[in-house]
Amino acid sequence: MFRVSREIDFCYGHRLLNYDGKCRYLHGHNGHAVIAIEADSLDERGMVMDFTDIKRFVSTWIDENLDHRMLLHKDDPYVPILRDLGEPLFLMDENPTAENIARLIYTYASTRGFPVVECQLWETPHCYATYRP
Repeated sequence: MFRVSREIDFCYGHRLLNYDGKCRYLHGHNGHAVIAIEADSLDERGMVMDFTDIKRFVSTWIDENLDHRMLLHKDDPYVPILRDLGEPLFLMDENPTAENIARLIYTYASTRGFPVVECQLWETPHCYATYRP
């Protein structure tokens, strides 16, 4: 089995609903995503996948949809206020936890044909979540 991984850095804000800790307030993170792709064999170039292809598709999607945006639950009461202020938002069906953001990135990459086996999202240098189906 061969594995390649691509690391992608981006900045985002969020807050958690139904949470009693300080993450219930709007705040931001310097996110660090790690996308791992595996294959049983290598292609004709001797690669699992070209790192440039991962960057072109996955990094670009993160840059256009998640970077420098507020990631919020679609029912968050701040959504109308922030939308009226012109703040860039990315609305999710679930709480924008590290776990759910990791799954979001995994789902995007896998639905585009990438043989992703897991995705990590580091919220801080010491805390990360992993999604692997």
